[in-house]
Amino acid sequence: MKRVDLIRTIEGFGCTLVRHGAKHDWYRNPQTGVSQPIPRHREINEHLAKHIINKLQAE
Repeated sequence: MKRVDLIRTIEGFGCTLVRHGAKHDWYRNPQTGVSQPIPRHREINEHLAKHIINKLQAE
């Protein structure tokens, strides 16, 4: 999955950027309080992308 598509998806859940890191950016879902690092690669492994989406999705 492309990184921009993943960012677009999680921002659709209402997630916001918490901070920039050297190798990861941290996004947080304010509704659930869950934070996840997003790697700064153009392509993100499908398995990892699904894991990030499941963690940040509002329940």
